[in-house]
Amino acid sequence: MRIIAERTIREYYEKNPQAKTALEDWVTIVKKSQWRSFSDIKATFNSVDYVGNQHYVFNIKGNDYRMVVVIKFTPKFVLIRFIGTHKEYDRIDCSTI
Repeated sequence: MRIIAERTIREYYEKNPQAKTALEDWVTIVKKSQWRSFSDIKATFNSVDYVGNQHYVFNIKGNDYRMVVVIKFTPKFVLIRFIGTHKEYDRIDCSTI
């Protein structure tokens, strides 16, 4: 899969270095993946949730952080929409962000 807005991830972990390793691991795994459906994502990341409108929520670093992405299976890309703490995530509407 191709990650769109990967810079967003780097910028986040530069400000939050405790998230760096977990986010870099996520990026490495996603780039090697060839997802065709939600079940493929779930097989890779058991804690992922589909929240509608092609938006998926990933728990990062044992649920310390959450990342909301849009996944388009046919062109094979992942668009980063939000990264934040669990508390910050609770304040957004993740299906429309």
